[in-house]
Amino acid sequence: MYLSFLSHLILPFLFVWNQVQYSELIGSWQLTYFDGIENIVKSADYQNASSAQRANMDAKIKYRLESTVYQFVEGDTLKFIDFVNQTVVQKAAKVELKDGEILVIHEEDQDRLAKIVELTPQKLVLLPISATSKSGKMVFERIPEKK
Repeated sequence: MYLSFLSHLILPFLFVWNQVQYSELIGSWQLTYFDGIENIVKSADYQNASSAQRANMDAKIKYRLESTVYQFVEGDTLKFIDFVNQTVVQKAAKVELKDGEILVIHEEDQDRLAKIVELTPQKLVLLPISATSKSGKMVFERIPEKK
């Protein structure tokens, strides 16, 4: 009973302590790993491709990673690169944090949600939340500010 009482007393403090603050996200983040890309590399299409086809796919994967930068700006704005019909497009969207761990990106035509799985000063791990697909986790590294 004593442990039960203590857990009811301590758990709420741990929950509040683990909540992400928007100020921790401010800055630029480069995508370095994405489970969806890992699935492509493990696919039969990739594995059975010729060396030239595989090199082409590798170049596209590298370009996708290098082009995916999230820039969280003071206030509530996220600037990011998106691919529309295989064309790179710069976008901006309003963002909010729900329950200290759910990132909501309010785009023109839809809201995208992602759970913040991990956040350190140098690393951000997001798990997109979607009813239609399981795209896997996205790992970002902070881009140092230029001085």
